[in-house]
Amino acid sequence: MTKKAWLLAFLLSSAAYGEPCLVVGLADGDTVTARCGPPGAYRQVKVRLAEIDAPEKKQPFGHRSRQALADLCFRRSARLRVVTSDRYGRAVARVECGGVDANAEMVRRGMAWAYTKYQTDSRLTQLEAQARARGAGLWADRSPQPPWEWRQKARRR
Repeated sequence: MTKKAWLLAFLLSSAAYGEPCLVVGLADGDTVTARCGPPGAYRQVKVRLAEIDAPEKKQPFGHRSRQALADLCFRRSARLRVVTSDRYGRAVARVECGGVDANAEMVRRGMAWAYTKYQTDSRLTQLEAQARARGAGLWADRSPQPPWEWRQKARRR
């Protein structure tokens, strides 16, 4: 089964509608690996947190952002509300870890931007403005560079 076909099957499965998962890995501040399904029939799924964009690992606050997501989700139960898949074959989802909306909490802590290009939840913009006003997380930097700009510059090098 191809990666895209498998992902489509996942999106249509019960995991896409809140089946319990366990976060078993983190790539960065907006991507987790979750093990979903019943014991003996687990599926491992790479999940991009929807509507947010965290600093890349090599960016300022990249490691702190990843650690903040680990504090929220690593080795915790999670529920995924998958909204789509991305060009890398990852599920794109709202992720709830231990009853906390991880997407919103990362923005509230100043560890990720509200990704307005793909945003449907207006609360994220408000949470970002509040984090910015408090100087929380990456907003302690005088002029933090959004990851989409950082990636674009990195591609040109």
